[in-house]
Amino acid sequence: MSLAGRTDKPAAQPVPVRIGGFGGAAALADFLKAGGYDLLTDATHPFAERISANAAFAAETTGIAAIALRRPEWHRRPGDRWREVQSIPAAIEALGPSPRHVFLATGRQGAHHAEAAPQHHYLVRSVDPVEPPLALDNVDYVLERGPFTLDGECDLLRQHHIDVIVAKNSGGAATYAKIEAARLLGIEVMMVARAPAPIVKAVDTVEAALAVIDHLFPPAMKRGV
Repeated sequence: MSLAGRTDKPAAQPVPVRIGGFGGAAALADFLKAGGYDLLTDATHPFAERISANAAFAAETTGIAAIALRRPEWHRRPGDRWREVQSIPAAIEALGPSPRHVFLATGRQGAHHAEAAPQHHYLVRSVDPVEPPLALDNVDYVLERGPFTLDGECDLLRQHHIDVIVAKNSGGAATYAKIEAARLLGIEVMMVARAPAPIVKAVDTVEAALAVIDHLFPPAMKRGV
């Protein structure tokens, strides 16, 4: 398993783990060849566009089989007040000139874009602290790791008088509760859309990924996957 190293205390894993970048797509290809790997599984976050593109390039360059584990996007449901935007900066701009109470639920990587609209009051939630802190007068921080509950998200939104949420369309169940809470409370959501994904065979569950692996590599063939 390879981790980017952006989380200070990643959860322990029962497999060999490396932490840090590879130095680009070509370096990743060299790593795969040197390690004698037969399969590359891209299980990164849906918004980790660079590593997904590098992974697809490295797999094609080396001729190594590749699959992507991509959880399905969330879809608008009756009662949702979504405004779809293409990026976090576009979401911040779409908040408008009047002061609002914003739940910035995009993680710490894109939080600095809020500095372009200092008139709003922001609640920023992330696993690790935003460093350096945002150059804003009106900002609160919450350090939490999902999964989150519907009741907990409703309480958070009410406590901070949130009237708009900025969220990435990450999919999955762990962070969906904020979207449910927004629906119940009538709160607007600036939903950041995913970029087009690289063309790699994609599955949406771990079970489906294991089935593909079993098809590609019968048990007698499995070694460096």
